[in-house]
Amino acid sequence: MAHILIVEDETIIRSALRRLLERNQFQVSEAGSVQEAQDRYDIPSFDLIISDLRLPGAPGTELIDLAAGKPVLIMTSYASLRSAVDSMKQGAVDYIAKPFDHDEMLQAVARILIEREQSQQQASPERPATRSEALPVHDNDIGIIGSCAPMQDLYGKIRKVSPTDSTVLIQGESGTGKELVARALHNLSRRVKAPLISVNCAAIPETLIESELFGHEKGAFTGASASRTGLVEAADGGTLFLDEIGELPLEAQARLLRVLQEGEIRRVGSVQSQKVNVRLIAATHRDLKTLAKTGQFREDLYYRLNVISLRLPPLRERGNDVLEIARVFLVRQSNRMGREAMHFSQEAELAIRHYSWPGNVRELENAIERAVILSERNEIEPDLLGIDIELEDLDLSEHFLAPLDTPLGSPHAGHEPTEDLSLEDYFQHFVLEHQDHMTETELARKLGISRKCLWERRQRLGIPRRKTGATSTDLS
Repeated sequence: MAHILIVEDETIIRSALRRLLERNQFQVSEAGSVQEAQDRYDIPSFDLIISDLRLPGAPGTELIDLAAGKPVLIMTSYASLRSAVDSMKQGAVDYIAKPFDHDEMLQAVARILIEREQSQQQASPERPATRSEALPVHDNDIGIIGSCAPMQDLYGKIRKVSPTDSTVLIQGESGTGKELVARALHNLSRRVKAPLISVNCAAIPETLIESELFGHEKGAFTGASASRTGLVEAADGGTLFLDEIGELPLEAQARLLRVLQEGEIRRVGSVQSQKVNVRLIAATHRDLKTLAKTGQFREDLYYRLNVISLRLPPLRERGNDVLEIARVFLVRQSNRMGREAMHFSQEAELAIRHYSWPGNVRELENAIERAVILSERNEIEPDLLGIDIELEDLDLSEHFLAPLDTPLGSPHAGHEPTEDLSLEDYFQHFVLEHQDHMTETELARKLGISRKCLWERRQRLGIPRRKTGATSTDLS
């Protein structure tokens, strides 16, 4: 069990973070300042230190030297992003911007601990592997699970493109792992020691997107009480990853085009430009070429982005990769929840292999987490996965005798979708029918969910927001 030290002076944040990590099977200690951490603990004995950047007395970056090589994850607000980037240059393993959601923090912690474990394995290759280590997790230096032909082709392109500074456009359905590809491109590049700044363009309100990306000067608009560094500027020297770039407003697209053409930005409210050295990686699940033709996306920006285009195949086209990924997730979730070694029944593997997975890898991971939580035995049965597939329609013996590298879109995949509307189908129909005349707040209220949940479901199902008067004026 990994032992994590939290150093945070705000009691509410510290307690909430402790509960989150303890619920996920981590051992946690805490302190309110660097001095308290020094007085109470042997700091190098921890597997990971998570610290706020601004603390009473000494800043959180002081822990980098005190940790003696152990990873330090810095927490910071968007307002001090430049300081966070500086902390990485001092030796912090990564930073996470406040406010963060639970999944974001857990993913960052898991990634840091896995990378540390892998580096230790490389340093001592004779160490015997545990059951979780014995399972292949990803493809060599790429960091992505899967070995089907389309993915092997993708890995080859990633290795060719990574050492260059060329702009890359990653295309693929929601949930396919576009951010993993962006991270691989950064980690294999010459900019690996500089920051990778990830921005989800769909998650930032249109009224704030330009300020978030390019920064603003004091007094540039109501509420701008101080100057602020933008995310493009924070990525200077490194990589900027713009996820769901198809949701970027046209005004912000024009500013981004200037970054690509001139290598400079101008903060909102400023008359001076400043140079930036940023490699841009963009991702989208939408057809930018079609959007450009209809005037919803700048055509000149599209051609600037589309220097190198990488397509990430949906899970249904990846053949037997789905079982490889499912088994890795099963080991990961079993370990995380302290369960004994678990496995899928033959029927569960059949269901996983033949289900179309419209939510892709994200849906698969959620289904397996659900199954591990609900299972009372060490064998996962198909009903625990919560997926809509009739096993009677599939020939079990034929499945296990036939080769498993046929994409699910082939005639042999053989499962016709049910005619009854699922809850996801109902959500999709309702949003598409009403989004032209209802605001996001009204849509969420009618569906009985929060606006955050509405946005997350849009992302998972690939339903873009319409650029109508109703949604653009909804600032609540």
